[in-house]
Amino acid sequence: MLDESWATLWEALAAAQPDHVAVVIGDARITWAELDGRAARLATVLDAHGVGHDAKVGQLLYNCPEYLESAYASFKVRASTVNVNYRYKAPEIVHVLSDSGATALVFHSSFADVVDEARRSLPGLRLLLQVDAGDGRPLLDGAVSYENALVEAAPAAPIARSGGDSLLLYTGGTTGLPKGVVWSHRGLFGALAFTGYASIGLAVPETPAEVARVAVELKAAGRGPVNMTAPPLMHGTAMFLAFSTFVLGGTVVLLGNRKFDASELLRLVERERVSQVSIVGDAFARPIVAELERAEAAGSGYDLSSLTRIVSTGATLSSEMKSALMSRAPAALVLDMIGASEGGPFAVAMTMPGQSPTETARFMATPNTVLFDETTWERIPFGSGRPGVLAASGSMPEGYFGDPQKTERTFRTIDGVRYTIPGDYAEIDADGSVRLLGRGSVCINTGGEKVYPEEVEVAARSHESIVDCVAVGLPDERFGQKVALVASRVEGTVLSADDVIAHVKKSIADYKAPRIVVFVDQVYRSPSGKADYRWAREVAQAG
Repeated sequence: MLDESWATLWEALAAAQPDHVAVVIGDARITWAELDGRAARLATVLDAHGVGHDAKVGQLLYNCPEYLESAYASFKVRASTVNVNYRYKAPEIVHVLSDSGATALVFHSSFADVVDEARRSLPGLRLLLQVDAGDGRPLLDGAVSYENALVEAAPAAPIARSGGDSLLLYTGGTTGLPKGVVWSHRGLFGALAFTGYASIGLAVPETPAEVARVAVELKAAGRGPVNMTAPPLMHGTAMFLAFSTFVLGGTVVLLGNRKFDASELLRLVERERVSQVSIVGDAFARPIVAELERAEAAGSGYDLSSLTRIVSTGATLSSEMKSALMSRAPAALVLDMIGASEGGPFAVAMTMPGQSPTETARFMATPNTVLFDETTWERIPFGSGRPGVLAASGSMPEGYFGDPQKTERTFRTIDGVRYTIPGDYAEIDADGSVRLLGRGSVCINTGGEKVYPEEVEVAARSHESIVDCVAVGLPDERFGQKVALVASRVEGTVLSADDVIAHVKKSIADYKAPRIVVFVDQVYRSPSGKADYRWAREVAQAG
């Protein structure tokens, strides 16, 4: 397997096809020469501030050229990026940056206030690079203008690197707070490139020069992919899609708007002749289909004839939405996957053009899929009728950053084979059909974003009028699940659901706040004090 840094691979691509458009973001077009040149200048800036091998660079940014530039520059100096969800409030930002040990942060000027609040608790931050978001905000005191820094810097020369260099991907997990998943560059290449090259019948290149040669040949033959990701770059899904597209000589297309806009997505698909769109379940599919229906009713439908693949991961894509999309993009196959930041895919549902989709949440096991008994860790045969935890072998992360105990629980070596086992329960039939039963924990998945109940509960209980509460996920047509809260109030107080929701939003991201609040006289708990989530879900559903 190729054992190189992604920066070294990208430098080879930039040298081989400098004028090829690497990225389209809204109306902006970025060639490989531009991407490499600006990243090389930023690498000089990072190096001058002591950011080097194994350092961590936070990215608090909307979709923008600077996101990919700062990732590329970080890899050039052998540092790791740290994705920061731009919906986070100051305490959440502090957690991610302090947990990762980040010494640099690249941020949009729109976030200057929350960065100013967070940095008071982040003494290790040595460099703040502020990207102008066009909002007229002045430079934060102590920050460095991103653009001015690049103008004044000379391009850094390439250095020797390693495939063991790391990328730190923070994901909302089942521990109550985001956890950093550590991918080596070689491991990520193995996870992404094997699938990418195999899907078009090519052997995996073994050197950076071969990667560049294959990319140039694919582009010359008109086979270079044009791939769009609907989620923003702050999500691993989007960043990893960019990586896998680049090495195939393709172009990455990203949304420019700061809120998801289905009409922008469809315009870009039509204008750029996009071949693949990646989404996160019905949360993205429903507004896309609604916009298609609106345009058709107005007599101005979108041309989706270039689409050959629609990929969904992170949340369920319903059969209804698959059918609606495929009827407008008849040449596209739909690939619905059960995956995680920790690896996979664990199961897939592939619908070929002209086929009818299978029932919602029905998947097929991959060659790497295994089902284990969580108590004995014995392998459960397919078709036994016994539920178990899904596992997958193959390329996977090194583990969780700074958490060897959680790493040992999730990445287990069984009978000499290493598996990633995030905790999804399933039953698998003899033919490999997978029925997903849900996460073994009580993690809530809303539109692909993971919300841990304890985080919501802690935020809600900080209100002086809340006695106790339990957060659960309820079914939601668009987002898969929505956050609901069952709470008890101090006797005699007047507290509305809106009051609780507004209070929660003061300390955690808005998407984590409950959309439903049901008040009860007393929150039921077991004799040991543990929350009864089944009871809470029934109460919330009834309310």
